[in-house]
Amino acid sequence: EGPVTRPRVLIEDWLPIQELGIESRRESAPIPGQFPKLKTLHVWWARRPLVASAAVVLASLLPAWRQQLADEFSDAPQLASAETYRAWCLKLCGVLGDPIRARARLDRANATGTTLAGNGYGYRPAFRNRPSSSDLVLLHRLLVRIWSALPSVLDPTAGGGSIPYEAIRYGLPVVANDLNAVAAAILRACLEVPSDLGRALQKDLERWGQALADNVQNRLGPFFELENPSERVVGYIFARTVTCPRTGRLVPLAPNWWLSKESGKQVAAVVRTERDGRQLHEPGFDIVFGAEAVKSDPDRGTVAGGDGISPWDGLTIDGEYIKAEAQAGRMGSILYAVAVRLPQPRGRDVRTFRPATETDLKALQLAEQALDELLPRWLSEGIVPNEEVPEGNKTSEPLRYGMDRWYKMFSPRQLLVHGTFVEEFQRLIPEVQAGLPPERASAVLGLLGLMQGKALNFNAILSSWHASRATMRSVFERHDLAFKWSYAEFEGARELFPWCLSQLTDAYEEIAELLQPSDHAFAQPSEGDLAVPGSVTVTRGNAGDLRSVENGSQTLVCIDPPYYDNVMYGELSDFFSVWEHLTVGKVWPDLMADALADLTNEAVANPARFASAGRRKKDLATADYQAKMQAIFAECHRVLRDDGVMTVMFTHKRATAWDTLGTALMEAGFTIETSWPVNTESEQSLHQAKLNAAASTIMLVCRKREDLGSQRRYFEDIEADVRAAAREAVESFSANGIEGVDLLLATYGPALSVISSKWPVYSSEADESGSARLLRPEEALDAAREEVVKLQRRRLIGLSVDLDPLTDFVLLAWSTFKAASFPYDEARRLALAVGGQDVEMLVDAKVLSKASGTVTLLAPAKRLRRRGDEKPGVRPEATEFSGAVIDAVDTVIYVAAVDGLPAAKALIDRAGLGDDQRFRSCLQGLVRAIPRTKSKGKWVVPEAETLDALLTAYFPEVEVPAEDDWTGRFDLGLDN
Repeated sequence: EGPVTRPRVLIEDWLPIQELGIESRRESAPIPGQFPKLKTLHVWWARRPLVASAAVVLASLLPAWRQQLADEFSDAPQLASAETYRAWCLKLCGVLGDPIRARARLDRANATGTTLAGNGYGYRPAFRNRPSSSDLVLLHRLLVRIWSALPSVLDPTAGGGSIPYEAIRYGLPVVANDLNAVAAAILRACLEVPSDLGRALQKDLERWGQALADNVQNRLGPFFELENPSERVVGYIFARTVTCPRTGRLVPLAPNWWLSKESGKQVAAVVRTERDGRQLHEPGFDIVFGAEAVKSDPDRGTVAGGDGISPWDGLTIDGEYIKAEAQAGRMGSILYAVAVRLPQPRGRDVRTFRPATETDLKALQLAEQALDELLPRWLSEGIVPNEEVPEGNKTSEPLRYGMDRWYKMFSPRQLLVHGTFVEEFQRLIPEVQAGLPPERASAVLGLLGLMQGKALNFNAILSSWHASRATMRSVFERHDLAFKWSYAEFEGARELFPWCLSQLTDAYEEIAELLQPSDHAFAQPSEGDLAVPGSVTVTRGNAGDLRSVENGSQTLVCIDPPYYDNVMYGELSDFFSVWEHLTVGKVWPDLMADALADLTNEAVANPARFASAGRRKKDLATADYQAKMQAIFAECHRVLRDDGVMTVMFTHKRATAWDTLGTALMEAGFTIETSWPVNTESEQSLHQAKLNAAASTIMLVCRKREDLGSQRRYFEDIEADVRAAAREAVESFSANGIEGVDLLLATYGPALSVISSKWPVYSSEADESGSARLLRPEEALDAAREEVVKLQRRRLIGLSVDLDPLTDFVLLAWSTFKAASFPYDEARRLALAVGGQDVEMLVDAKVLSKASGTVTLLAPAKRLRRRGDEKPGVRPEATEFSGAVIDAVDTVIYVAAVDGLPAAKALIDRAGLGDDQRFRSCLQGLVRAIPRTKSKGKWVVPEAETLDALLTAYFPEVEVPAEDDWTGRFDLGLDN
């Protein structure tokens, strides 16, 4: 047999990374009415943007443009030239304007404080723009011509469903699989149900959902008695409590007492231990507004760093005592404020706050009594989950505070609410099944069961009050189960489930609507192949064993795999699945029969699974992840056509993760043909904000590797090609706005591409047995990183200057990570790349400090050396600097900050630094490398301010970049 003929696909030549990056960030911005409803139906972690998913699916299947293609489709002007073809592809993805020019307009407007009409873009976000039936007809003609049939798409780790959702929007047949039960249920709700039943299901959802909400309200009304019948309760705000070990009195634990930080609308709670000169038996609370709120110093809470402060005697309560009290079940809570909306004679309701009243406290007590009576039966009958919380990567924190069973993550009244929902849902099942055909009944009940996820996420003792926005904040604002000292409770009778229902129906309506062409011409036609949305099969199973998928049956495998150790999906999803298997599992038992996730077969690097191995646990977790990813990729290799394409989306800043992924890919028989970085992360994400996190997803385009014969290949023979590929990637992608850690990541794909095309590749160094050692991909990534260092140094300084390894490290660390703190492993690799150093040398030189897997660049004030100490560092009394240039620069910055600019100028003159080219080069590099960002008018990196003043005063020839103001772009979630 001859070699397989493989059609060259568009993504092997072109992907509009700038346009997709802008549209992806636009899609991820939490703007009311613009956030994709696919993402609001139910929590899932690390969903890819829809526009990026659409572009990757299409570009992985569409042919690269050739004149022959234009000639064959002469009736299609969209294919007349490469430019018109690419413009048509962007239109298919929903990009109906020019994102690059629009973003530039917005940046200019933001810089000048100008408000642009409309949304500033002039067109809707890409994901909301549906392709027309005529474009879909042409798309299908083209795809059938290239692949001989309409191509099939497999996503073996489909998660939240972005990839398969976009594929069925284009009428493609899809298989969507996930190991996780919650993910599989989300896939059915977002893909199968709207694809089969469309918007016509909406009325049934509303009818039966309202019946369910009414039944819950009728039962829960007495436990949420209103102080004022006209008020609407937005939330009840609690602090966790322990008994003071000295006074025996109750201590409310809150990191601050803010209720609203909105400008001009500040509100705070004030703790009272006495009134009218008499000491209280329990803490009391007043609510203060405006200037009085600010004056009350609400930032001074009663807990910090795990230790408490007793308001009764002002002394510290040790954090270990607090944990012991929690683990013994003696941590309680106290209601200190109620957020309400009051109707006005004219206009909208007004939001305000009030202290808890006797009515509120009586309702709480009544709820606790009711739960005491119901809980034994509910636990025995499976109305409330009783599963233990296992020791894990993300479960360790709630376990430290006594939450050893999943139901303990809810206060008594919250637990009463959720148990009541389960009971009423189970009672509703036979009614819905009697009132609707089986398929519709299953769909309605499955979706109504999933709306419980919204209730759980916003009504737990891990949810909290967002003082900056004066609203509820969900459990999963970040990818963890972080303990909250202060938590917020949703009004559970009248507000919670009507809101959850409206969220469900609103999300379902858009999900179903966007699956149809813009003109609805393909609303389930009879032509078969032209049916839109495409057919979809949802399965739940191990992606390393896709036994229901036939050999060589898939044209495209598009996979967004678990990202090494980024998200512990199973540990987090158990928060939902222990409840939802009691609701959704009753109607979709094929997907949610189990209460807990299959952590054993989950493809994540989770050291907690190997805790018994001690120091080897991280290595074992990495090996386990690699073995599972290799099994998944091997299965993808089996089901993929020989001429097919596999596109892998991967995001991780650690080279270890890329090394593991690259090994798994190549060992499974794939080559990496090309790669593209697309900035897909929200600027508002709490998981990303102000961190050195990767913002880009790297799209790796893979093919089945052809037999290269038995010749043994060594890295030394291809190292020059790896370095050249890295240099080309830096030059190409930096021109497209990729920078920082993302620019480093952008070189990894090209480096892996070189070695994957020659795999297996060996090192000339022998292994322990004396045989040639199989190359680890990280060795190629190290070579790529060295090339990045060389190019980045020149870019920062603007000319070729030899500095020194310490200075190079500081410059490149700031430029690459855009933050003072970053992973130890990345520091080690960068140190090697800039001169063969190690982290311990940098710590000894007071360049870095290190702690628990992280290193931090030390500010000049932290680098001070005593007189006579000749080690690298800051010496304000120095008359010359013969060592590292960064020592001279840091000393000048320190003196300027402490003694003022004239003192710094005197030092510069005394040490002869004014005419030192290396000193000036370091200044130029630093001012370009250190983030010049302000948050609410204050510099985020203090030394950037001093550097700015120093250069303005004495070095006007050094180019100073513009500032970047973070104000209002995101909130770090530091309120709780």
